Amino acid sequence: MLLNSDDRILPFQVEGLDVRGRVVRLGSSIDTVLARHDYPAPVSKVLGEAVALAVLLGSSLKMDGRFQLQTRSDGPIDMLVVDFEAPDRVRAYARYDDEKLKAANGAPSGELLGKGHLAMTIDQGVDMARYQGVVPLDGGGLEDAAHEYFRQSEQIPTKVRLAVAEAIGSGEHVWRAGGILVQFLPDAGEQVRDLPGGDAPEGVEPPVDDDDAWMEAKSLVDTVEDHELIDPTIASEELLYRLFHERGVRVFQQQEVRHACRCSEERILGMLKSFSDEEKRDMIDDDGQINVTCEFCSTKYSVAPSEIGIEAN
Repeated sequence: MLLNSDDRILPFQVEGLDVRGRVVRLGSSIDTVLARHDYPAPVSKVLGEAVALAVLLGSSLKMDGRFQLQTRSDGPIDMLVVDFEAPDRVRAYARYDDEKLKAANGAPSGELLGKGHLAMTIDQGVDMARYQGVVPLDGGGLEDAAHEYFRQSEQIPTKVRLAVAEAIGSGEHVWRAGGILVQFLPDAGEQVRDLPGGDAPEGVEPPVDDDDAWMEAKSLVDTVEDHELIDPTIASEELLYRLFHERGVRVFQQQEVRHACRCSEERILGMLKSFSDEEKRDMIDDDGQINVTCEFCSTKYSVAPSEIGIEAN
């Protein structure tokens, strides 16, 4: 019987190799994110990779935690923003230059991003310190940036694979995304979090790059093909069995993921009320209303000036 892996995060552990990780498969959730904006295909692909990466990383947070991935760069796609709100809500958007994108003519994702930086922000509530890690974007893709992040900030050997594609079926075009993250955590025990907030967990020494177990695990993940991460007929459990059956792989309870935006009329009113009266008047459109479109979900809000304490001229 085929197990449903769509819009699911599957944590796993391979004790024989001292590795832990997660597999994420995104179906309707990523298609909803991308369909809301009708991005050109290259932009959808890069944003899909960013969403898969953010879900892989953010899904390790506590129930009330938030994880944000954001890029700022000089390429045709000059900004990506992905919010993951634990345990299961994700939203995202991209900003791009249409002329630069057309001139890039099918360039790889690293060139579409260009040079700049990738910031990953972890917020686990008022009782926990907020943490942000920043790594450069030097023309490489998001996989490369993730590896650099873990090398610099976490000091935990990590391998990430991401895949995004537009599938065609029954005359419809739908987007799918997937990813796998594997981390080397020898003798870490069940208390280790995958995002420990800046350094390796206490008592765990960062292993050398040529450790046999880590090299084996990394080599196995390198064999993963894009279609294995996005094919709805290949369950996450099946993929993990293909990779690690000789060593034995243990899976844990799946976590759901869904597209959900945090915008609301109440939040929009609160934001508008924070501006000065002069700024509010400048926002009034020809129809006499203040019109706001959410960047994340493209929902349009129309607010009467009187609702925020001013009268139209």
